[in-house]
Amino acid sequence: MFGLRAPRESQEHTDSYYAASANWTTAYPALENDLSCDVVVVGGGFSGVNTALELAERGLDVILLEANRISWGATGRNGGQIIGGLGHDPDRFVKRIGEQGVRTIYQMGIEARDIIRERVERYAIECDLKWGYCDVALKPRHMKQFAQWRDFEKTIGNPHPYTLLGREELKEFVNSDRYLGGLHNTANGHIQPLNLCIGEAKALESHSGRIFEQSRVVALEQGDRPRVITEGGSVSAGQVVLAGNAYLGGLIPKLASRILPSCSSVIATEPLNAELADSLIPGDVAVCDPRTALDYFRLSADKRMLFGGLSNYTGLEPKNLEAVMRQKMEAVFPQLTAVRIDHAWSGWIGIGLNRMPQLGQLADNVTYIQAYSGHGVAPTHIMARITADKLTGSPERFDMMSKISHMPFPGGKLLRRPALAIGMAYFKARDAL
Repeated sequence: MFGLRAPRESQEHTDSYYAASANWTTAYPALENDLSCDVVVVGGGFSGVNTALELAERGLDVILLEANRISWGATGRNGGQIIGGLGHDPDRFVKRIGEQGVRTIYQMGIEARDIIRERVERYAIECDLKWGYCDVALKPRHMKQFAQWRDFEKTIGNPHPYTLLGREELKEFVNSDRYLGGLHNTANGHIQPLNLCIGEAKALESHSGRIFEQSRVVALEQGDRPRVITEGGSVSAGQVVLAGNAYLGGLIPKLASRILPSCSSVIATEPLNAELADSLIPGDVAVCDPRTALDYFRLSADKRMLFGGLSNYTGLEPKNLEAVMRQKMEAVFPQLTAVRIDHAWSGWIGIGLNRMPQLGQLADNVTYIQAYSGHGVAPTHIMARITADKLTGSPERFDMMSKISHMPFPGGKLLRRPALAIGMAYFKARDAL
């Protein structure tokens, strides 16, 4: 067992490998005036930056407000894994959105990755983008699931092949004795997420978007022309988009009740020599396993092992974070026993009760996006696009997604975390069987 603590935070970036390897340090001004625009977006992560960028590309006057730094939250702390798909099992909602709605969600899951590819190419964003992915099996039943998954990807028209790998075949991509086999594809990939997001912020600037950092929103006044109030100024706008996700806090109680900030952690080793790095992940792919509290890992551009996991519903991290994560890493790669750990960090992911992204409107002129449940690098980009579509006269996909109902977590503020922790313990026990 290990003790827990709240992740250590400040208004600057956490001590992550991503912050240490950022292409540049953002230094946008704090909002100190009362301004006006067409759309004000709250939240400087992937959802907010890309919604603002989509709108600015279409000629709207956009202001983006971030409480800390661009990419400060989950966007700049995650595993950097680009995974297609949108939420978990859209077929559950066929009665609400119809068979065409389900097909649309699957197609958006493919489009989400394409948006990242297009963004990087169009704006020449340097973010270590690489394609290649392996899901890895710990149990025989995982291999059966992978076979079904491979066949399913064909049925939804995914142009990239998914290849089932046996134990020895997998070692051509992920060289660990821990796994029985895996599922390889080139549709998914990995990226330096903070560099992607700040590159997208630069793209927003190129379209005359205005960005303010260190500008925490403290109130929202709704009305015919809503006003967003920060600690130092305000913005009135025709439309407001709330994209703070797990870090929006209690600004809007209705949204806060439908999202649970869950903690996930990552470590980054020192740079490995090329021979060792290539022997661990010969395919230079991103990797994850199918457990509830999964491991996910990959190599960085400078050959560090980035190893993440330890997801839990407490919102807390281990006090001995580095030691706990090292133990998990060494269970997969014993060769890394003596390797130095240069960075260890945690952050919140926004969990929704039904594991589907939450889109909707508090009013005709106040829109929200949240709850990617640990699967947000690609889905944020498509959610931003369909939100921009909604605000510029093409609401079909947004309106379809907003038909999916999202219940508040049971138990209120006091009991929802313990109840979910018990639920996670159950699924962890089931994973171990």
